Amino acid sequence: MARKPRFSLPGVPQHVIQRGNDRKPCFFANGDYRLYLDYLAEAANKFDCHVHAYVLMTNHAHLLVTPQSEHSIAHLMQRLGQRYVRAINTLYKRTGTLWEGRYKASLVDSENYLLTCMRYIELNPVRAAMVKHPAEYRWSSYRANAQLELDDMLIPHALYKRLGESPCECCAAYRALFKTHVNDADIDEIRGALNQELVLGSSRFKQDIEAMIARQVQPAVRGRPPKRNSVGVY
Repeated sequence: MARKPRFSLPGVPQHVIQRGNDRKPCFFANGDYRLYLDYLAEAANKFDCHVHAYVLMTNHAHLLVTPQSEHSIAHLMQRLGQRYVRAINTLYKRTGTLWEGRYKASLVDSENYLLTCMRYIELNPVRAAMVKHPAEYRWSSYRANAQLELDDMLIPHALYKRLGESPCECCAAYRALFKTHVNDADIDEIRGALNQELVLGSSRFKQDIEAMIARQVQPAVRGRPPKRNSVGVY
């Protein structure tokens, strides 16, 4: 099966996931998480990507990134993956691949889904029962986005900055969103868009994206089309 072409739309956020090969660990010690974040920061700066949220789990990583130029994310992920795998293989005297094929990504409708996607990413350790609250997990962007912890790599999205008139107000408003978890319907929609490398957004947003890139970005309707009745009505 042919690979789907990558999205290359500057200014449109993308939810990116990279999984460990065979769902096996890709982070083995605290130093590995730090190394990945260092390489991510370097690559994001080099290839002009704005990172808004992230979480590094034991066997995969989620990122929410807005590319500022065409192919920025593809270049970022290629450099990040190569440098990290080379370092891990050297450190642990291992060989071969670390990642499960290429990364997956979905476009995100910022007006309707960006903050939900950020919460989905930062709540991963809670859903995995690793912690009870996202602030307890060290390897995510939650503390920076919700508690003003310094993270030079993060660049707040315009929608996040509209939450308040100051960084403190933005943090407080963002933190308040976590009083409720992301609902099951939104989780299914986020996962579906990501796994199929489509678009997370409203119908209008999806139609606009399809018109821009001349590519289907919504799941195809399965089965035969309904038959018409005698007066031509479905």
